[in-house]
Amino acid sequence: MPAKNPRLTTVVDRSVLAWLKSRASAQGISLSLVVRDILSRVRDEDEEAFWAAAGEQRLASFVREDAVPHEKAWE
Repeated sequence: MPAKNPRLTTVVDRSVLAWLKSRASAQGISLSLVVRDILSRVRDEDEEAFWAAAGEQRLASFVREDAVPHEKAWE
């Protein structure tokens, strides 16, 4: 039976594997779910950092005199 989601194979140190197994056991979930959750969290943090940097860049280039007032934006 084919898997619903793509599979990924990776190599980790023994200490990392022990840590992952410990987390899986403590949470009562599979090793695969632990790794999936960690990867999702890192992806979310990476995306948040990207948008925070983009916001800082836009804020640094913002010139209030060039901005369109709220009232004019809806004309």
